[in-house]
Amino acid sequence: MPEVQNFRRNREPMTQALQRIITHRYGGRDLPVTLVLPDGARVPLSQAPAIEIVARSWRGLRALASPALGSLARAYVHGDIDFTGSARRALGIAESMVGAVSHGRERARARWKLFVHQSRSNRRNIAHHYDVSNAFYRLWLDSRMVYSCAYFRHADDALDAAQLAKLDHICRKLRLAPGERFLDIGCGWGALLFHAAERYGVDAHGITLSQNQFDHVTREIAARGLSGRVRVELRDYNDLPEDAQFDKVASVGMFEHVGVRRFGRYFGKIYRMLKPGGMVLNHGITHNTLAAESLGSGIGEFVDDYVFPGGELTHVSRVVEGMAGAGLELVDAEALREHYAKTLWAWVDRLEANADEARRDVGEERFRVWRIYMAGSAHAFDRGWLSLWQLLAGKALPDGRLPQPLTREYMYGD
Repeated sequence: MPEVQNFRRNREPMTQALQRIITHRYGGRDLPVTLVLPDGARVPLSQAPAIEIVARSWRGLRALASPALGSLARAYVHGDIDFTGSARRALGIAESMVGAVSHGRERARARWKLFVHQSRSNRRNIAHHYDVSNAFYRLWLDSRMVYSCAYFRHADDALDAAQLAKLDHICRKLRLAPGERFLDIGCGWGALLFHAAERYGVDAHGITLSQNQFDHVTREIAARGLSGRVRVELRDYNDLPEDAQFDKVASVGMFEHVGVRRFGRYFGKIYRMLKPGGMVLNHGITHNTLAAESLGSGIGEFVDDYVFPGGELTHVSRVVEGMAGAGLELVDAEALREHYAKTLWAWVDRLEANADEARRDVGEERFRVWRIYMAGSAHAFDRGWLSLWQLLAGKALPDGRLPQPLTREYMYGD
């Protein structure tokens, strides 16, 4: 095939040029890295390199010659670059290699992709992310399989303790009481449903769009003897009947899939399903930059392509506006940014510790997607690019009152 041979001959000088660009770009910056080029040449960028970054192909060289965090992540996923050591160490160095990262409005192409993804069914988007095997998630989640930000009451809390504290924190905020009807939108593997039913005596109803999660919760309901007290449906929140009234509602870690244009429909649905005097807790990731629609340096595009098709984040002020527009009164707001950074790093550490088993389960490329995605997310929370907010709001009684304690003391246990 002469055209392939010609391409290879033409690419050789490009590869050499890229190697020179890389050496020039990073020279004198004292980065704790040794670059390993495709021909085996080693280029130390400091006197004490902490990791190696290996360019395994021409595409890897190109990503290193003109780096952005998103393009470096793509190159890592496809095996065009690699690194030694932990993802936590590599992410900090990668940002130094890239330079300033700004966050802003999405380009027209990214906006069109978001529109296409959000035009697909929610079920397809959710399945893309969640319907990896349950065994894979068990490798790095806590024993209850809680896939959302934990709540660290103490800095040295283990992940299992922090996730249990989060479940209880939510139940206390909502002031769940025996006999109340409680809805969990996007119930995951059911940890909040079971905690609310077993510890607070509620009648718990969960919905999910993930078949794997639905099957798991169904089995657990039977195994725990909770039939009649806990129910789960494979259903979109839009399809819930509005005459199914609830005293309390929680939405934990699914809000990122809603989309800003759907806030009215989402919060309006919750408002109509809440009984007067009822409360809702919305737990979701937000941007920290007021005008940002996506993370910069190609991060947002990478997440949309590889991890969360159709996901969309915004500033917390727009979330509060969406709640108020639907008639929900905000009574408490708590930022858990540092908690999510700690949670994500714990997940990354566990995934890396079980790397061989994870690769056997989901394959090399998907393992790399999850490793770099979670490490990049943890880095974004550490850097203050993202935050996590728990917003507690209520539906007033006909006379305008919202029965709520005067202080926050009820939220905290002994």
